[in-house]
Amino acid sequence: MFKKGIGKNNLVGLDIGSSSVKAVELQRKGGTLQLVNLGFENLQTDTIVDGQIMELNNVSDVISSIFNEHKIKTTRVAAGVSGHSVIVKNIVVPPMSEAELHESFSWHAEEHIPFDIADVNLDYHITGSSSESVAVLMAACKSDKIANVKQAIQLAGKNPVVIDVDAFALQNCYEVNYRPAPGDVVALLNIGGATMNINILNGTRSVFARDASVGGNQYTSLLQRELGLTFEQAEAVKRGMPLPEGVEGRDIQPIIESVSDILALEIQKTMDFYRATAEDGESAIKKILFSGGGSKLPGLSEYLAKRFELPVEFFDPFKEIQVDARRFDPDYMREVVPEMVVAVGLALRGVDA
Repeated sequence: MFKKGIGKNNLVGLDIGSSSVKAVELQRKGGTLQLVNLGFENLQTDTIVDGQIMELNNVSDVISSIFNEHKIKTTRVAAGVSGHSVIVKNIVVPPMSEAELHESFSWHAEEHIPFDIADVNLDYHITGSSSESVAVLMAACKSDKIANVKQAIQLAGKNPVVIDVDAFALQNCYEVNYRPAPGDVVALLNIGGATMNINILNGTRSVFARDASVGGNQYTSLLQRELGLTFEQAEAVKRGMPLPEGVEGRDIQPIIESVSDILALEIQKTMDFYRATAEDGESAIKKILFSGGGSKLPGLSEYLAKRFELPVEFFDPFKEIQVDARRFDPDYMREVVPEMVVAVGLALRGVDA
């Protein structure tokens, strides 16, 4: 889950979210990174529930459709996992050699994982060491979750060679595009349909990462319930379209804000934990970088900026990646770019970034 590159062959970064599938392929030419392929397709409602792919054939059909429509020849895929099946934690172990850590890591990790250690895939990355301890960033994911994602990809005739954690893909994309210096503390937020990934970074070091079970779908379902709308009507209203006949004139602001409050509470919890565990002299969070379908909600960035008294900027996953405007329609790109951050981070695993 941590190895940066896996050879010279390209990979397609495939972000299988709760409401859509995103695909990105990059290549390096000389000193520059270029976008080669990009695809986006919505999933039917309830195809993925609580992070579990319920309709494997639907997801594999969407993956096949994206590859066929965009004539993507590369079959090697990097996919991501997130949600309550994933645990990411900074832990400290006694001083030991890398070989000793490799031998004993599952034993050290066991006390930090709320699942049976036999049921998880584990990975780790040493982030620092001294004569008294070794600092390790640990990632664990339930094996059945990984098997579920792999199966959907294999059913589409593709080869899942890397399974990463969405929060790390987010970080990968940030490091390449924003080139942070040590002491630059930012909160990366990726708000998907059902899950929000949060990763607080100091420079290129992940200080605290977690996933919260809240996202854009909660706005839709509350609008449906409160106003008696269909799913499609609620989605349109959420994105700023006028209210349909029969409910015109209703004030939707309290409905929208009640979900935004839940979202902000999860961000607040994460920031409080960062402050409580930050090392002496570690900087305060300087800004929030905002991505995912939820970031397109009208007024949400302003709401969060006011709530946290921090600048909220939109995360540009192509800031340092060349995009040929003749091949990729700029209007279409503007629409999908906020949702491409994880897919770009995954695709970066296939180029020596």
